[in-house]
Amino acid sequence: MDQFNRLVSEQMITMEKLLYLQAELERCLKIKSQLQNLQKETGLESIQFDIDQMEKELAEIQQIFEKQTEEVIQTYQIMKVTPLF
Repeated sequence: MDQFNRLVSEQMITMEKLLYLQAELERCLKIKSQLQNLQKETGLESIQFDIDQMEKELAEIQQIFEKQTEEVIQTYQIMKVTPLF
């Protein structure tokens, strides 16, 4: 009976290790999958493309703003020169 109990105890220890390793493996595989998805979503090329697009849009908006500012100044100067009375 002692040998039986010893074998069962060893088997229980082995089963605990097995369950622990299975759980760890599943956890690591989930993390790996999440990292792969994150890498795909935030690829450097994609981010660089977005940055380039925003820089172009910013430059265009700055030009529009400068033109609008010039028009505002010119309109103000014309209004100042020509009295409304």
